[in-house]
Amino acid sequence: MQLNGKIAFIGGGAMAEAIIKRLILGGLARAEQVSVSEPIPARRDYLTTEYGVVAEAENQAAATDASILVLAVKPQVLDKVLPGLVDVVQPKTLVISIMAGVRISTLRRGLGHERIVRSMPNTPAQVGQGMTVWTATSAVTDDDKGQAQMILEAMGDAFFIEDEHAIDLATGLSGSGPGFVFLLVEALIDAGVHIGFNRVQAQRMVLQTIEGSIGLLRESRAHPADLRNRVTSPGGTTAAGTLVLEQRGIRATLIEAVVAATARSEELGDLSERTEGS
Repeated sequence: MQLNGKIAFIGGGAMAEAIIKRLILGGLARAEQVSVSEPIPARRDYLTTEYGVVAEAENQAAATDASILVLAVKPQVLDKVLPGLVDVVQPKTLVISIMAGVRISTLRRGLGHERIVRSMPNTPAQVGQGMTVWTATSAVTDDDKGQAQMILEAMGDAFFIEDEHAIDLATGLSGSGPGFVFLLVEALIDAGVHIGFNRVQAQRMVLQTIEGSIGLLRESRAHPADLRNRVTSPGGTTAAGTLVLEQRGIRATLIEAVVAATARSEELGDLSERTEGS
């Protein structure tokens, strides 16, 4: 199944490229259907050469006659972007936002538009292993939702949720989660070096250990605590290491990190509303 009409991306950064790449490689869209606005000439040349899409310097040029418009700019520049799109976004256009913390109400007021999807993908989308949670206004039709699901699912897993507040929650958990995982991976590699492996060996061991653990968790469908108990022999090495982690509060620290990231997403939403309304 293919997407219909023109698909325009406002912003040609890493996440926009991730979607473009997956849509074209997955056969969901043809290169000539896709346009993208990008202010940096070298980046425009790259996107055109790599994917065959139309890259424009101006947002209006990219967005004109778009059936689907993907907002992929940084939230900090949104107040400069939305006014220039008001005259080119048509009532039938489906607007999909992948911007962290930007609420539907902000987009609705800034564009004078109702057919809006708000989503929160994460960076593993760049390799087709992303996690995206999304919601939509009541003006978004079932057909629109089907197209949104196709686009977002092209990056990995994606699911719809009614409550927009859950997007802030997803931002704290799956949106920020890769950063927490990368920090843990970095720490484990450093630990491997500390006990005597070289960095290449340590990284190879850590990455396969994590990938294998996730694979086992998915395939077994067991609770993580059950699998942890199976590998934790009484008086054994895992028990000794886990005791240190629990004593140092790793569980509480991770929970607090997700709570802090969620709170920041809500703050960004407040900030974007104040900026757009000023």
